[in-house]
Amino acid sequence: MRREVKYGLIGGSAALVAGVVGGITLFGGSDDTSPQAVRAADAKAGDQVPQVPTGPLTADEVHTTAQQFLTAWQSGDTAKAAGLTDSPDTAKGALADFAKQARFSKVRLTPGAPAGDKVPYTVAAEIGFKGAKAPFSYGTSVRVQRDKTTGEPRVAWQPAALYPGLGKGDTLRTGEAEAPPIKAVDRNGTELTPEAHPALAGVLESLRSKYGDKTDGKPGVELYIHRAKSAEANGQQPDKTLKVLAKGTPGVLKTTLDARLQAAAEKAVKGKSSASAAAVRPSTGEILALANSPEKGFNVAAQGSLAPGSTMKIVTAALLLDKGLTAPDKPHPCPQYVTVGGWKFQNLNKSEIKSGTFAQSFAASCNNAFISQAEKLADDDLTKEARDVFGIGLNWQTGIPTFDGAVPVQHDAQMAASLIGQGGVRMNPLTVASLAATVRAGSFHQPYLVAPSLDNRTLAKAPGAMKPETAAGLKSLMRLTATSGTGAEAMAGIGGDIGAKTGSAEVDNQDKPNAWFTAYRDDVAAAAVVPASGHGGSNAGPVVRAILTAS
Repeated sequence: MRREVKYGLIGGSAALVAGVVGGITLFGGSDDTSPQAVRAADAKAGDQVPQVPTGPLTADEVHTTAQQFLTAWQSGDTAKAAGLTDSPDTAKGALADFAKQARFSKVRLTPGAPAGDKVPYTVAAEIGFKGAKAPFSYGTSVRVQRDKTTGEPRVAWQPAALYPGLGKGDTLRTGEAEAPPIKAVDRNGTELTPEAHPALAGVLESLRSKYGDKTDGKPGVELYIHRAKSAEANGQQPDKTLKVLAKGTPGVLKTTLDARLQAAAEKAVKGKSSASAAAVRPSTGEILALANSPEKGFNVAAQGSLAPGSTMKIVTAALLLDKGLTAPDKPHPCPQYVTVGGWKFQNLNKSEIKSGTFAQSFAASCNNAFISQAEKLADDDLTKEARDVFGIGLNWQTGIPTFDGAVPVQHDAQMAASLIGQGGVRMNPLTVASLAATVRAGSFHQPYLVAPSLDNRTLAKAPGAMKPETAAGLKSLMRLTATSGTGAEAMAGIGGDIGAKTGSAEVDNQDKPNAWFTAYRDDVAAAAVVPASGHGGSNAGPVVRAILTAS
């Protein structure tokens, strides 16, 4: 049964190192060919020279400014190098800190051929700390642009000029690592490595950064990126090891992951241009799997912020049941059109369920069965239900950076759109899996990846409780969806206590909607999103099915 409906609106109201041995000619030539010297020479020849040059930089200006910057940097004249950037004070401090903290020696800068305003170069050096030494090289680049006030060409300063990928406040450091290496293991003691599970590479770095010093491991000597504390607080990347000079002793860190389910999740999303999945244990909240395609980069499964589409109807249905506005077997038609706040909503292909029950509308995922209830609700009702019953937005302490969802208070048409997971509602596979897990368990259990006893953190608690009749009603709705509704194709042949919900979230300027699917089987709940792919059951459903059948 594929009546996934459309959310539609139709009308409405320092140097690298001091004392570098020897030197190299960076770009060739030693004549004074600075832009200032060129303009002075032109002026003597009688040419007219504008007081403030404008327009694109010439190839000579890019070439010469980059040469002067790199020459000053390598020679140890950080003040001169910084003076050639558009942010002298910031650049001077960063260059000085770099020289002290990176512990590079025998540095050589080798420029590549400029491409427009971009000048690439490689850095080759020896890094050392307390007798431990190792060679290290990498490539990065700078851009040269015209200063808007003076017209002079200047290096556009960015931390990435020091090392690619550095952000504001990040530093490159060599020394004893801030945390020992870890040997992360799953719930059954199986080791989890980035080689075996590439999708976990970022997660393992986060775990080491946060919990390495809470194991019995000993830190080694490393060159690493030290992330700014503000970045860590915002859920961005953890510290990253670039080179190991002396190995430390790994400490064992037990996680809640299940290597078998993790492998199944990774296999299920592999090969898709974009897809993410998560699995949790409903009875406890333990995170069993997190997977993304592509494997490297942002962890959409746990940190993504996407409209969840009709999977949000799990929360909306709970709200309507809690308020006594409907019941699974109660007549609850789904009209072709509904107008809220001056906006006219229509179902996909103008479909309708004229004389159906709420269970039928839920199983068919008929939008207007939910939107039609908007005027009976207060603006903050959905927000409260999501927070107080399903734990959304309660600052989850999972052990890794996560986004725990957002259901803002909205009004009129935007509030109506929120009821079907559009508007301002934002989720990811982990939060959506938690919605299904809450239905299966009958109450919210905050997802977590590392036992809270390890660092004495407090897990989030939902301030409210699901009414028994609501819990029973939701389970019946999700079972019907899994057996004869929009989730039946993906759930065919799966036994046990099952339930499912599909979702298709429309995105501006995107031909196909983001496909969502969430389901549970006994004590495993999973969710997946496959962006820009279409129907949730057909595209995200197989990903969730692969996880559930591996359990």
